Amino acid sequence: MESESEPYVRLASLRQLHQVMADMNTARSLADTLQTVADGVVAALGYELACVNLVRPDGDLVVAAFAGNPAAEALITGRVGSRESWERRLGMGEHWGDLVFIPHTEGWVLDDDDVPQWYTDGPAPRFEDEWHPADRLFAPMYAPGPQGNAACGELIGVLSVDRPRNGRRPGAWGREALQMYAFQAAIAISNARLRANMQRALVRLEREQQALRASEESFRQAFEYAPSGMAIAEMGGDQHGRILRTNDALCRLLGRPASAMRRYSFSDLVHPEDIGTLLRTSAEGGRAELRLGRRDGTYVWVSLRNSVVADAADGPRFLLTHVEDIEERKRRELQLAHRASHDSLTGLPNSAELRSRLSARLCQRASSPHAAVESVDAAYGHPAFDVVGPGFDFRQGAEPLDAYDHHVHTIAPDGDGDHDDGTKGLAVLFCDLDGFKSINDRFGHNAGDAVLIEVARRLSNGVRDGDTVARLGGDEFVILADGLGRADAQDLAVRLRNEIIQPIRAEGRAVRVGASFGIGWAHCGMTADEVLKSADERMYVEKRSRPKQHRRAG
Repeated sequence: MESESEPYVRLASLRQLHQVMADMNTARSLADTLQTVADGVVAALGYELACVNLVRPDGDLVVAAFAGNPAAEALITGRVGSRESWERRLGMGEHWGDLVFIPHTEGWVLDDDDVPQWYTDGPAPRFEDEWHPADRLFAPMYAPGPQGNAACGELIGVLSVDRPRNGRRPGAWGREALQMYAFQAAIAISNARLRANMQRALVRLEREQQALRASEESFRQAFEYAPSGMAIAEMGGDQHGRILRTNDALCRLLGRPASAMRRYSFSDLVHPEDIGTLLRTSAEGGRAELRLGRRDGTYVWVSLRNSVVADAADGPRFLLTHVEDIEERKRRELQLAHRASHDSLTGLPNSAELRSRLSARLCQRASSPHAAVESVDAAYGHPAFDVVGPGFDFRQGAEPLDAYDHHVHTIAPDGDGDHDDGTKGLAVLFCDLDGFKSINDRFGHNAGDAVLIEVARRLSNGVRDGDTVARLGGDEFVILADGLGRADAQDLAVRLRNEIIQPIRAEGRAVRVGASFGIGWAHCGMTADEVLKSADERMYVEKRSRPKQHRRAG
């Protein structure tokens, strides 16, 4: 282009420059754009060599594209020059607008810096504006600033050009053309970078979406096909705890369809005695063992384990609950607890359980507020084995209440014999069978066991709900009956004796045993052993006071 007389530039040259700029803006990639920029300098601006030095993220400049000399291209492409060296170059020489021209008379000081460069030999200039092989011409490229002002933009690279085809330093037209070209090249490179970043972001987003879809599908399959129950519930807000989704295993466990489960929260399904356990369970990492209601009205023991799942970074949070069926384990635990606290033959509470229940109603001398011990049955909250007394709560997970603050003192009715002052107390009836040893001796232990089982049944049927019938050992039984006066206790002993003396079928024959009852009264200040000893002594007094022939019915 410089070979033409300025300002008379041929239209063909302008068309060529326009085409080069169009090619820069339509290149398919950043690498293609950079190479198009270098090629355009050679094709449209009249230089034999062109180099594109691109600013890297660390600030240094790398030779990103080269045009005009394959040997020089192979020598310096990919090499890096420090930002400090480049700023030194752009700060010296002659400034032609945005261009920087460093004549050969000054450029020798740059021969040893780290900017990649090539060397060409040639004769010394013969006239003033002739191009010297050691002359350097740079066109900085700035990202467009506000209102398209390149001077306010950030440096994105430097165009380095050499060997004008006409052998002369560029004139006014050539300088302006190179400056405008650098401006357009900066726009094309910035747009190519944006497109490249956008393409990388789209690829990354697509990969993340694919990974998310794969993760969601994995979670869905793990949730739906988990062998144990799973549920997702709302967390926070007015609908906190409402079940949003359940898997098939939980629906089968509770016998409820998924559509029906969405009408409930776990607080609607939990056993009334376990609601406190549920409320005390932490939402994050909480775990509890409680009972959930089935559709048929029964309850199943489950283990709940909670974790919090966020829908998005700042989105709503949900509660993921894992529900494991522990009914069989709980049944075994209850069976073991029952065996430990109950007589294996009759199924009645044994001696240890009797003392535990009796101690729970007494204020012991010089004891701590928590001296009373809960029964093993009550610890598991089984309705058939609960003892309910003032000052104690034997529900699942409950702690014994303070014996001094809440205990209702047990006192014995005053008076002896038939006198009854109306005071109600805890009666302890000690029962010893009369004639039982002779049955064992005459008919064998199987017959004796059958008698004990039947006596236990008759005693249990003859007391109120809430009273305790226990087998102390051998043929001795004890009844704990709270809220009785003296006359009530004596009437109860008579009724139970009358039930016991009725014939009993044992080993194919009818046998009869008698019973002696001693009535003791529990009151605070006594130990369980003292109460039992008192009743035992009264039983022997009663046994000795009756004629031998009346102690049993044959």
